[in-house]
Amino acid sequence: MLDLLSDILTNLSMRGTLYFRTSFTKPWGVAVPSYENVARFHFVNRGSCLIAVDGVDDPVSLEQGDLVIIPHGASHDLYCGHDPENTILPLDTVLEKSGYDGSGVLVYGGHDTQSETQLICGHFSFEKDAKHILMQRLPPIIHLRNYGETAGKWMEATLRMIGDETGGLRMGSDLIALKMSEAILAQSIRSFVESADAPEWGLGGFSDKHLRRALDAFHKSPDQVWTVENLAHAAGMSRTSFAVLFQKKMDMTPMQYVTSWRIEIAKKHLVDPSNTLTDAAEHAGYASDSAFARVFKKETGMTPASFRRQAISSFVR
Repeated sequence: MLDLLSDILTNLSMRGTLYFRTSFTKPWGVAVPSYENVARFHFVNRGSCLIAVDGVDDPVSLEQGDLVIIPHGASHDLYCGHDPENTILPLDTVLEKSGYDGSGVLVYGGHDTQSETQLICGHFSFEKDAKHILMQRLPPIIHLRNYGETAGKWMEATLRMIGDETGGLRMGSDLIALKMSEAILAQSIRSFVESADAPEWGLGGFSDKHLRRALDAFHKSPDQVWTVENLAHAAGMSRTSFAVLFQKKMDMTPMQYVTSWRIEIAKKHLVDPSNTLTDAAEHAGYASDSAFARVFKKETGMTPASFRRQAISSFVR
């Protein structure tokens, strides 16, 4: 059985992609474009820089050991040195000017070789139609300072190994770095959810010990019959206290959460041609096709059959 966070990220079909490891020298600047259905990340392996994210008022200073996640793939500028208005160039232009061919280290910047900034950059993509409030409600930027030390010795060692493996010449280097980076995204989301900032973004329920028990129970058996009463029982609370706390911490009712996740499960089964509509309904916890179709259309604006045709046709193209 997968735990709560693992189940969410697995069902969202998270897939990691490492861009490159950099060696930037002052002055330098890179404008990274926006992209849908991705969470971008940058780990400062050495040196420092600034990052300005679209929709965030002030630039954030990144130091060696810092990890930054851009959960919604917003455009952002990474830079260091004087005159950023003229030194920040589009990512494609930087790649062209540097002669980067997709392997090894991206070397770029000015002549100040005493101020090298090494970044490990990449993103995590998610299924186009998949969603979950955990990802949707994350802030525009998550900045984890001195991440390796904060997360523990195993994470510090993992980050060092990613730095060594990324762009390396040994067999399997890229795959090793990639799989490790996927673990780091999960750990960084967990760190944020457990932080004091999570309640501000409607994510306080994931770290509340009572609500967490109910969410874990539901995610382990989403196709079972779930009511506010038995969710409250799983949480070890009375029905009323549970419903009030859930609404306060999650900014939605317990059954709204149940319904939204069941629809995501159904979507995953609908895009598999080997499954019938009845299979999708049963896996999502609906006893009849008609009840499933009614809820699915209410939540998505489409019938299950229409969603399936659209999803499968997009794969064919």
